[in-house]
Amino acid sequence: MSKARCPATWKVPARFTPVVFAFFMSVLVAFVMSVAMTAMNTGLHGGFLLRVLRNYAVAWPVAFASVLATRPLVLRLVALTVDGPRP
Repeated sequence: MSKARCPATWKVPARFTPVVFAFFMSVLVAFVMSVAMTAMNTGLHGGFLLRVLRNYAVAWPVAFASVLATRPLVLRLVALTVDGPRP
């Protein structure tokens, strides 16, 4: 069975890899953190999903900007702590 592939027209040029990485990382982390923090602060009772989505609407842009801003520092820290070729 062959793997399904996106048409080439859907692909972003490789030079945007850091931005695409930041987008997907922030989408996932912000959502997980919104679920966790909403559950901790308000519980799992009625309206939970709506509260999560409201928090996520604030958290995602902050997470996206944070990943973009901290990427250079994180790459340096990884290079200092990991033996092998640098990214």
